[in-house]
Amino acid sequence: MTRTLATSLAWAADGAAHLRGMMTRMGADAFAAPSGLPDWTRAHVLTHIARNADAMVNLLHWARNGTPTPAYASPEQRDADIATGAKRSPAEIRDDVIASSDRLAAVVRDMPASAWSAVVEGPKGGAMPASEVLWLRAREVWIHAVDLDIGAWFTDLPRPMLHELLDDATQTLGARPEFPRLLLVPTDEQRTWSVREDADEGELTEVRGPVAELAAWLLGRSKGRSLRTAQGTRPTALPPWI
Repeated sequence: MTRTLATSLAWAADGAAHLRGMMTRMGADAFAAPSGLPDWTRAHVLTHIARNADAMVNLLHWARNGTPTPAYASPEQRDADIATGAKRSPAEIRDDVIASSDRLAAVVRDMPASAWSAVVEGPKGGAMPASEVLWLRAREVWIHAVDLDIGAWFTDLPRPMLHELLDDATQTLGARPEFPRLLLVPTDEQRTWSVREDADEGELTEVRGPVAELAAWLLGRSKGRSLRTAQGTRPTALPPWI
């Protein structure tokens, strides 16, 4: 399917509720434990999610008012805010995640229909329509729920969103000439995804397994233990996708 403003909004809202449920079940001692991301505790992940909500608010204000308002003041400030915020108490972090998510939801509700087509600069640079903000937020909350490492997994994602995530990731990675050539063959789907399949150089590796596991491996959230190449071997680790 081709994602729309309505589908992205639904996925972002469902993902925010899913994440909030996971977070509220965390005990206070769980915040300082390591997350699934290198060098980050769960407190870092949750603080990042909160600051990402504020970043998306900045972009929507830009789209609505026409005044350039970058997602983050700078990469350095973004990292500093996460590092500082991760030192707060669990209660403060919980409240921040909820409040920032609610602020974003309020801005989304008040957006004029015409503003969604306004062009803004994405968090990683590059022009994009404001409607992409909802897709970026949906990705953020669902993937980082997995990164909390408290039981969420890619099987939790709505299946159409999982398809869209693979479409998005394979397109992004396909633009990188140094990335391996891949053919992803789900064992529970009737379609495939490819990365640089038509490129002239490099061996094409076919990787098979459940679609959720393929997504986890492609996005660097799994070592692919349940996946196999066409030769029956486990696939190797991949470079970061973003």
